[in-house]
Amino acid sequence: MQPSVNAFRMVKEYLLDMGMVIAEEDSAEQLVVVDKEEDGIKQMIVDCEDDILVIEQVIMPLQRCDAACCIRLLQMNRELLHGAFCLTADAKTLLFRDTLQLATLDRNELEASVHALSLALAEFSTELLAFAKA
Repeated sequence: MQPSVNAFRMVKEYLLDMGMVIAEEDSAEQLVVVDKEEDGIKQMIVDCEDDILVIEQVIMPLQRCDAACCIRLLQMNRELLHGAFCLTADAKTLLFRDTLQLATLDRNELEASVHALSLALAEFSTELLAFAKA
């Protein structure tokens, strides 16, 4: 089930109101790629899928992610206000991902999710950089 065009338009308006720059847009897929580099947002995917809004930001490539790395990422997730750190299927890339319901989405909820990402990057930057070098 494709979300309504109105929901996609609403999400884009919220993003623009938040100062995001739409770098790419695929209206057929109801997907945008946005930037707000001063908040650490670069090429963040915002995708209207059925009745869910999926937000996904590549954080960094990983050389390897052993058990200790995975445990620490799970511990970090406990501290996040929204979303979670996750790995791609091949465990070579660290992502931030959040899902929100489109039917009840408001600007404050979307903004809180994006701010949670910015806060997580600031709070855990030293550890995340260490993972990238490991």
